Amino acid sequence: MSPKKKSKRKNDDSKRLDEFVATGHKLTQQELESHLWESANILRGSIDAADYKNYIFGLLFLKRLSDVFVEEAERIEKETGDKTLAWEDPDEHQFFVPKRARWSELRKIAHDLGDAINKANEALEESNPQKLEGVLANINFNDKERLPDATLLKLLDHFSRFRLRNEDLSEPDLLGRAYEYLIAQFADDAGKKGGEFYTPRKVVELIVQLIKPEEGMRVCDPACGSGGMLIECAKHIKEQGGNPLNLSLYGQEKNINTWAICKMNMLLHGLVDAHVERGDTIRNPKLVKDGELILFDRVIANPPFSLKNWGREDVEKDGYGRFRFGLPPKSYGDLAFVQHMIATVNNRGIVGVVMPHGVLFRGSAEGRIREGMLKEDLFEAVIGLPTNLFYGTGIPGSILILNRSKPKERAGKVLFISAEEGFLEGRAQNFLRNKDIDRIVAAFEKYEDVERYSRVVGMTEIEENDCNLSISRYIDVTESEPEIDIEETWAEIQELECKRSELNKKLQDHLDDLGFST
Repeated sequence: MSPKKKSKRKNDDSKRLDEFVATGHKLTQQELESHLWESANILRGSIDAADYKNYIFGLLFLKRLSDVFVEEAERIEKETGDKTLAWEDPDEHQFFVPKRARWSELRKIAHDLGDAINKANEALEESNPQKLEGVLANINFNDKERLPDATLLKLLDHFSRFRLRNEDLSEPDLLGRAYEYLIAQFADDAGKKGGEFYTPRKVVELIVQLIKPEEGMRVCDPACGSGGMLIECAKHIKEQGGNPLNLSLYGQEKNINTWAICKMNMLLHGLVDAHVERGDTIRNPKLVKDGELILFDRVIANPPFSLKNWGREDVEKDGYGRFRFGLPPKSYGDLAFVQHMIATVNNRGIVGVVMPHGVLFRGSAEGRIREGMLKEDLFEAVIGLPTNLFYGTGIPGSILILNRSKPKERAGKVLFISAEEGFLEGRAQNFLRNKDIDRIVAAFEKYEDVERYSRVVGMTEIEENDCNLSISRYIDVTESEPEIDIEETWAEIQELECKRSELNKKLQDHLDDLGFST
């Protein structure tokens, strides 16, 4: 790029930002969401929709860290008068952004821009190894067939329209909320592939309200995807008037790109101390200490439904004692995740997990596992959800609430909730509404029978049903046929006949008056 064009672009950037800053306008949620989603339009046609997220999230994260670093450096320089301290001392910053990774430096580059972004990300990781190692380096911007310089320049132009300093945002968690919005949009846009790492937010809200994490607790999601469940736990603490930073968050995620998204998501929400490990939870659990599984107060997850090749052969000699109720079949990994969650919750802890309905009734090995869990009185509630809530599958899910220390009055009982009919129907997907969530949570807290909706069932009845936990076994939701009173119905027919005769007579009288006698 010629010096003249570089200068014009720099001037355009400065003019846009000067206008943005001069107005004192704070960037709103709607403006940021629209701005970020528009960035996807720049990529359309160049790459697959399922891959948008890696590049857009990577640039958003890079821009955010750079802008906050400059904001902090300017403040430090103004307060101390020490330019070197402000711009070159890593100890003065939560995230140190080396010069080559700063947005202003990237804006000077016109050729081999993808390589420059890759090197900027590498420099960021090297400068912040404990927080960012492996998070950004796996995103390859240097793929000129898919991302030519012209496309990357458009993206950088687009992201340069706004500053993302703390002082420019209308609320502290704006970036985190916008990030979640994009995750949801990409899941919808990319279909099943996107949906592998995203659970609809209302489902997450429901489970968090059921397990009720509290300040000081240790919470884990062993299949954490983009981190939405852990973030919702922190949000719940804040809504209860507590400090979300007093919650210890742990997670593990197998997919490297999704793990990176989760790390960025956590950091953008200010949850810098979250421990998110990369790897296969079943084959290689990483949340261990001194050779033992770390135990948690709450364990929450939406594992992949009915995963095949989940690692049965690898865990036949499991060194952590996770599968004491038995090994699930090779073709269904659902109860492998459930047993892992039970093994990692402490003796007063609670598990909230999304499962397909098959785990409630399938027999053989899964039936024996279910029976063992029932004998230990782990099931507190089984909740049936509507169809078509989840990305990538239309089948209905269920929520299992498992409690290692059930209240005395709930011992030996299981609450069944039939919530399949409570939802808002969408064009491509159904949604839980606030009133649907409130009704489920109220039923769980009251723990009592509600006709055609909830029922408390004792272990004797469940055992008589061969430990089958299908909700329809215990709650009859079929519409009953109305009883017909024959005498009353016959009287109504006779009355209608009389009225018909009267009307026929009046009609005939009118015809006679008009000269149309028959």
